[in-house]
Amino acid sequence: MKAKVLLSLVLLCGNLAAPLARAGDAASTAPAAPPACELPSYLLTTESQLPRVADAIKAGKPLEILVIGSRSTTIPASEDSSYPARMQAILKDRLLPSEAVHVSVEIQSKKTAEEAATTFVKLMEAKRPTLVIWQTGTVDAIRAIDPDDFRGAVTGGVSALQKAGADVVLMNLQYSPRTETMISVPPYLDNMRVVAQEHDIPLFDRFAIMRQWNDQGQFDLFSPSRGPELAKQVHDCLGRALAQFVIDAAHLGPAEQQN
Repeated sequence: MKAKVLLSLVLLCGNLAAPLARAGDAASTAPAAPPACELPSYLLTTESQLPRVADAIKAGKPLEILVIGSRSTTIPASEDSSYPARMQAILKDRLLPSEAVHVSVEIQSKKTAEEAATTFVKLMEAKRPTLVIWQTGTVDAIRAIDPDDFRGAVTGGVSALQKAGADVVLMNLQYSPRTETMISVPPYLDNMRVVAQEHDIPLFDRFAIMRQWNDQGQFDLFSPSRGPELAKQVHDCLGRALAQFVIDAAHLGPAEQQN
């Protein structure tokens, strides 16, 4: 019962729910980033690379991106505003050829990392993405899954994705000051960082990014009063940050980007 209450609270605080099958119909316009999206450079820096993404862009091949996540991947009745859709819009605006960027989303609602990973073989056969962004950890933290078991599940999932021929980016939990004292998050953050290092793959530190915005007053993630509007703003910034993260990790130069 406690786990169910916590899960409901996390989803309510983020106001990020509802299924999304594809972000491909999102508007491709990408206006300048608002000041609220600003982040210190170290939060968007990684030494790991995305070689398959780089090869696809340089060869002019379609860049197929699959986001595997929970319901916090989306926004109710506003799919074009979700971070996968915003990421696609930014990448289309930044990369050449822009029409070849496609982002799809696979919702693994209320599944632990282990439960989600069991679907990866069939999912990869069906989607055949160049890049997989795997958002995980929240359900495991809420259910208090043994951190070592969690790390093993993430390791197995990453291995399956890589074996299927995709670059992988791990994305950790969303930050919520309303649930920070109710869920023990650090063991899951630490284990995701370890797996990323062991497999030499980028880790998009969503938790630290959202905490930075909250602590600096860019977004008040404690107050639920702004509801969907706050969710849209946060998702827009996450999409922008994630797009830049992918471009940097793929080491794409001016020749592959729009001026």
